[in-house]
Amino acid sequence: MNVAPKTRCLRLKLMKEKFSSKFVVFIILTLILVNIPIFGNYIKIINTVIHESGHALMALFGGKVQHISLFLNTEGVTYTSHSGWFGGFLTGVSGYVFSSFFAFLAFWLISRKKYKVFIVILLVFISGNLIFWVRNFYGIFWLVSFGALFLLLLYKGSGAFVQYFLLFIASVLMVESISSSYTIMLLSFIQPLAAGDATGLARATFFIPAQLWGIFFFCQALVFFLAGLKAGAYRVE
Repeated sequence: MNVAPKTRCLRLKLMKEKFSSKFVVFIILTLILVNIPIFGNYIKIINTVIHESGHALMALFGGKVQHISLFLNTEGVTYTSHSGWFGGFLTGVSGYVFSSFFAFLAFWLISRKKYKVFIVILLVFISGNLIFWVRNFYGIFWLVSFGALFLLLLYKGSGAFVQYFLLFIASVLMVESISSSYTIMLLSFIQPLAAGDATGLARATFFIPAQLWGIFFFCQALVFFLAGLKAGAYRVE
């Protein structure tokens, strides 16, 4: 009697269950930790850096990045200039989409045990912002301190600690990409003239109101959330 296929199916099922429970644990832990005063804001800035980097990277195609500011309250601003309408439009769209995509990428890399690759990518974003774009005091402080933490993790971190810490960072990115896009969606209905990127895109597109852009940002965040969950469902151990 051949039991190998059944054994393999059972193993895959158990791995899926293990990932699901671990995923839930880290999401719950993240929801608790990011709401701790001062510490929570400090951790959440990682999503702000990725969001603003998305704006900046897109602005480089046909435009110019002047500087980025990161603030203690987790807000960030990217100052750019563009030679045409389309470049400004793409820059406006890119922030929330890029942060949601990056959250998915984080879980995809972790699910394939590409821990060092994930750390290096984060260090590239941190160092790039520090060298080229961020000039305000808190932004520099955050980049230097968080960059040092990841360098220490890269060279001194043990296997299990690295995995769990990166799962926590990935969970922060995922939770914040969803919560920030949900917030901007609410603002687009409550204060459509002060809803950040949704307002800017509404002005750029004329016929598409801020509310639709807010809905778009939230829906794409949910899509990437589901993709991130699926990407690691059978591989995270």
